[in-house]
Formats: sequence, C-alpha cells, structure tokens
Amino acid sequence: MAKQKILIADDEIIVAKELERRLTKLGYEVTGIASSGDEANAMTAQAAPDLMMMDIKLRGEMSSVGTGERRRYGKIPVVFMIAEADEANLPPASVNDPYDYVVKPGTDRELRANIELALRKQGAANAVHEIEDHFFSASIDMLCHLDFDGHFKRLNPAWERTLGFTVEELMSRPFIEFVHPDDRERTLKQNTLVRGGGKALAFENRYLCKDGSFRWFHWNAASDSADRVIYSMARDITAAKQAEEEREKLVRELQAALAEVNSLREILPICSYCRKIRDDENYWHTVENYISRHTSTRFSHSICPSCMATEFESQAR
Repeated sequence: MAKQKILIADDEIIVAKELERRLTKLGYEVTGIASSGDEANAMTAQAAPDLMMMDIKLRGEMSSVGTGERRRYGKIPVVFMIAEADEANLPPASVNDPYDYVVKPGTDRELRANIELALRKQGAANAVHEIEDHFFSASIDMLCHLDFDGHFKRLNPAWERTLGFTVEELMSRPFIEFVHPDDRERTLKQNTLVRGGGKALAFENRYLCKDGSFRWFHWNAASDSADRVIYSMARDITAAKQAEEEREKLVRELQAALAEVNSLREILPICSYCRKIRDDENYWHTVENYISRHTSTRFSHSICPSCMATEFESQAR
C-alpha cells in the first residue's frame, strides 16, 4: 500500500526536521519542507501531497490560514500546528474545521489521529465532489459558474451541444457578448441584482449560436459573494417559445376569420327580385361573388331537389 504523502510548512527548521522524523517513523512519506506560504503553494503544485502540516504563524506574504484555505479548495487537507500560547488566537471555526489543529509538539498518537481524521474527512469530501462533478457533466440543462467580472469560469458539456461554441470559446469572451442585443440591458440588470444577493427565478433571454441563430434560455441563478461567483442553471426553451408563437399566430388567424364572419351578420341590401347584393360602393353583385370577395369561402355548384323538380321534371312532362 502506498504511503500517504505529507508536506511540512514551518519556518523553524529544527522543529520541521523533528516533525519529519516523527512522520517518517509513523509510516508517512514527507515530500518536503516549506518555509513560507508561497513556497508551500509551489511545493504543493509540484509534489501533490495528500496532506499539509502547517505552522499557523508561517512567515511570508501569504498567511498560512490563507494558504490552508486554498489547499482545502484544491482538495488537499491542512492540519495546523500551534503552540499552546497560540490557542487563544485561532481563526474562527468558519475558516477551518476543529480537527485541523494539533498543539505542538503533541504525542505520536495525537499526531496520527489528526492526520487520519483529516485524510478520511477529505476522502469523503472528494467522493461528494466526484458525484457533483458527474452530475455537472451529465446534466442536460446548462450549468455554469460566472464570476463577478462577467466571464464564465466553468461550463458543462450541454453548452457546447446547445450553442455550438466550444467551452474555450465561451470562456474567452464576456458572457454578455453572447446575449441577444435586444436582451442585454435587462440581462445586465438581472446580473447586478444577483451579484447583490438576489436571485434570478424564471428569467428568460436569448443566446447566440455559432451558426448565427439564437436560442431562448430559462434561467435560475444565485450568487456566492465570498467567492464572487454566480451559480446558474439554464434550460433551452426554444421549442416551447416557437410553439407559443405558432399558437398565437393561429389565434390571430381565428380572430380574423371570426371578424369576417361577423361582418356578414350585418344588414345587407339585397334585390328582392334578382337577389343581388349591393356593396358599400353601390355596385351590385351576385351572392356568390359578394361572399367570395368578403370571405375566403369557395363555392361548389349542385341542384337542390326543388329546382330539380321545377326545372327538369316539368320539362320532361
């Protein structure tokens, strides 16, 4: 079984060397010793340790707590080492979990317990992240992370399938450049509202496709002011919008047809003898001609039983 790799970050070299000896004795592999926050970040990127042991007062431009926060985000847990006198100056619990601290020098048992607890908890967190990543990638809806500067930071594959642009192309330009010009003003207003702590619920706008067409999106979004990011979900509702437009067109056509029918319900001047109808310009028309001019009705001709008896049977006799 491979040894767990640990990076030590402590600017007291004697203390760091002693910790290295103890960790090696406990069966861990020490990947290196960093003497500053910046060096710890660089060594983490190079060696990819499973865990970092860091002095809480590590010197350097970057504070150790800040470094720890970044490493946790990078899926590497941090166990802080503190002197007894420093216990009153611990960061708030919201910054790091209680198991993240071990009082120097600590017993080997305490050291191992804190390391194993941190590794197990991070393992569980990584499993959750994997599930979240799978959901993010498999979603048929468009999911994205948008920073407060207006650029996409993360997009799932549904974006590329829907718009035709690659993820790289979408992330290379401000998001507003992909929004339909007629929708940009209200989209920016909605974006400002969400960045201020509000939410976007059922917001709709149009997005540009690579072929030059536009598709309608239905949005829900909320922001995280601490990370300065907006988490959003968009659903392609173009088909529904087209169906709605077709329905509205049909309603308009039916209303127009009804208006034509209603126009025939008015009083029409008709000749009592020849049965012609007079129009508004004082011209007389046959019934067929008048109806054809004022409606879309077409006629087919036949003979009714009465006319058949009058016109044909009488002649036969």
